[in-house]
Amino acid sequence: MTSLPADQYCVEISRPGPPAVLQGARVPLPAPGPGQVLLRVHAAGVNRPDCLQRAGFYAPPPGASPVPGLEVAGEIVQLGASVPAHWLGAAVCALLTGGGYAEYCVADLALCLPIPDGFSMAEAACLPETCFTVWSNVFDRGQLQPGETLLVQGGASGIGTTAVQMAHALGYRVFATAGTDERCRLVERLGAERCINHRDEDFVAVLQHATAGRGVDVILDMVAGETLTRELQVVADDGRIVLIAFLGGAQVQLDASILLRRRITVTGSTLRPRPVAFKARIAAALLARVWPTLAAGQWRPLIDSWFPLAEAARAHTLMESGAHIGKIVLEVA
Repeated sequence: MTSLPADQYCVEISRPGPPAVLQGARVPLPAPGPGQVLLRVHAAGVNRPDCLQRAGFYAPPPGASPVPGLEVAGEIVQLGASVPAHWLGAAVCALLTGGGYAEYCVADLALCLPIPDGFSMAEAACLPETCFTVWSNVFDRGQLQPGETLLVQGGASGIGTTAVQMAHALGYRVFATAGTDERCRLVERLGAERCINHRDEDFVAVLQHATAGRGVDVILDMVAGETLTRELQVVADDGRIVLIAFLGGAQVQLDASILLRRRITVTGSTLRPRPVAFKARIAAALLARVWPTLAAGQWRPLIDSWFPLAEAARAHTLMESGAHIGKIVLEVA
């Protein structure tokens, strides 16, 4: 192995604010602790929580790196205590609590997954945050069961394209919404039975017709706001609505009698602050259930665009514009 440098280039948040506050800096190389590894980062995924952190609305959990970046792909170049020697040199993708916008980062070994055969580092860097989030919310919290249907609100986003493809590859009936006809057709090519242009069509009416009035069993909702109240009209009896963002507003007024009469569950979660052991259980489920579908070529992440690490501010500008379809990636090595 090549000797490691004493410091590295990273992109820091100089102060809370717009994308321009992302600034390059040189910082000491982090050191892996017990059960951790040091990765030489080849590519890092860009996610909306990175933008929220940059703007001052999503602080890292205690002990996490203040450098943004929640998912990377790279090579293990240093091992912490208790990590078996055979991991040295392994190519993996990893879920982080922070630190991904850098040449090197520390990851918990339990949250590292092998790069699927035939996947580039850029493609692999798109997997951890989205796959962990979708599995945790659709399959763990949402309890999507065989024979049930899924609605993905925001089907053209990074999370949305992952949710559509993952659920379709696992054999579920999937519906989605998006904001243009072009996006809708693309999401349908990814596996959605029907993607509804929410600007021109009433998703409630379309889905009631498509499900013969039964409704959908699980809804993955990144919008909240008024959209959540309308979802109560299309979720099936005993259905589950899972919130992972509130792009349409955090405040909403619900008719509690509908929840009671139809036994509807409204839940939600954030993944970043959860303990390593919790996330490790998700990693194990992904390795057993989802990684075989990737290895079989059933689906792969959709990359909209990629930028050099030093141009992370441009990546954030694109993310916040909403003009992208799928994932945005930073190329590091």
